Amino acid sequence: MQRNHNLITPFLALLALAGCNKAADAAKIPHYDLSAASNAKYLADFAAKPGVTKTEDGLEYRVVKAGTGKAPQSGADMVTVTYKGTLITGKVFDKTAPGKTATFPAGALIPGWVEALSLMKEGDVWQLVIPSDLGYGPGGAGSDIPPNQTLVFDLSLITVAPPQ
Repeated sequence: MQRNHNLITPFLALLALAGCNKAADAAKIPHYDLSAASNAKYLADFAAKPGVTKTEDGLEYRVVKAGTGKAPQSGADMVTVTYKGTLITGKVFDKTAPGKTATFPAGALIPGWVEALSLMKEGDVWQLVIPSDLGYGPGGAGSDIPPNQTLVFDLSLITVAPPQ
């Protein structure tokens, strides 16, 4: 019995230390709420990350995977995408279903998407951070997106096709 006890004590100590490290790591993750200050902080924090590009009007994006296909030539081109949209709190407000895509005219979307799609090529996978004025602005969008919110999207451009 004593021999088993000697094995358990170091194991429990390691588990306790592992828990402390996770708690310390969690404390390093910023907490964002839906306030104007949190929205501004999120935009600044994302812009400071390596590999992030910020356009003149404030769209921020990071290329996760570079594509090599066609780029939309006009806002009328049809784009087929997969995406997941979240608020800065991490709450998902919209996404394509697993294994499914969505098809839209490239120019008939919120301004942040229109701008991003004009810069993307087929096969691109980007993380977008869209400030409120390039998203839904002071009106928000129904009950899912409150007014004046920064939006975060994981966006994959699958195909570009001429208008139908």
